[in-house]
Amino acid sequence: MKTLPAKLPQNGFTLVELTMVLIIVALLSTGLMFGVSAQRSAAENADAQRQLESIREALLGFAIANGRLPCPAVPTLATGDINAGIAATPPCLNAAQYGVLPWATLGLPEADPWGSRYTYFVGSAFTAVVPVGAQTSFTLDTNGTANVKANSASTANIASDLPAIIVSHGSRPAGSYQSTGTQLGGATGDELENADNNLTFVSHIPSDTFDDQVIWILPSILKSRMVAAGRLP
Repeated sequence: MKTLPAKLPQNGFTLVELTMVLIIVALLSTGLMFGVSAQRSAAENADAQRQLESIREALLGFAIANGRLPCPAVPTLATGDINAGIAATPPCLNAAQYGVLPWATLGLPEADPWGSRYTYFVGSAFTAVVPVGAQTSFTLDTNGTANVKANSASTANIASDLPAIIVSHGSRPAGSYQSTGTQLGGATGDELENADNNLTFVSHIPSDTFDDQVIWILPSILKSRMVAAGRLP
């Protein structure tokens, strides 16, 4: 009688084991993607903050050189238009106080890390043309200046009487102007406050409904820089 050979052990994965391996790989991949996404978001936010600080310094430098702050650029002009990014003719009165950063005039990038233009407000009293050789004519009063609140419902200001404010509208760019010259709709709550062309702005830590970054020029800093440059007595 012939003896059958012993059955060799199976070295492959069973269906259950293979399923478990795939589940583990999927979980690890998802965690990795979330980690990469969080790192990218943090890097973009840090880059936006650096750009905002550079913008503030550029505006102060412009004020020292010209005795005034620049007017905003017209926000509705598309990239490529001959006047896109050029500061409007001063003084910028009423609605002309609101627009986008005059990036071409200042020699700065047009957009934030998410591709949106920076919203820019400036008080008209700080934009009057100064005759050659003369000191600046503006006074650091509270007329036509802006305020920043912790939220749109607050009655208290965290910063007051501000000559200029710059806003990056973040990764959710509702309310911002794009390179086409169009303003994105959909801004609500605190983000709407930074896109509605009034004298109230909002700045607070990011949340599920707010990721704007806001920076401003303090009147005391503007005054000290102008005095040091001989632009104010």
